[in-house]
Amino acid sequence: MQLSPYLTFGGTCEEAMNFYKDCLGGDFESFNYYKDGPKEMGAPPTLDNKIMHMSLRFGEYTIMASDSMGDAPAAGNITLNIATDDVDELNTLFHKLSEGGQITMPLGDMFWGARFGMFTDRFGVNLMLN
Repeated sequence: MQLSPYLTFGGTCEEAMNFYKDCLGGDFESFNYYKDGPKEMGAPPTLDNKIMHMSLRFGEYTIMASDSMGDAPAAGNITLNIATDDVDELNTLFHKLSEGGQITMPLGDMFWGARFGMFTDRFGVNLMLN
């Protein structure tokens, strides 16, 4: 069994996923524009160059995403958690991924014995690094 997050954006999917690829590494497994999909889907021509579906695989993980055909939902109560035992990697990821976003808890040593930080990235996605 595998559980993968699926992110929905309001027109910034390609930019966001390229940002995550730059920060996390990996490769795109799929990359499809609305213009390449069946016309029966009913996507308006304004979405032709927007993302219908793409997935980024890094390590054993996959993030999938698309641009919404309607209003993009807010990040809501979902938070992506990234955990690593490598403190240098944790620091690097925190600084890269939070750039342009809003830090809600700066990265720091916590009472449970780990480094931890929280932020909403520049695309509105909530993240925790631990």
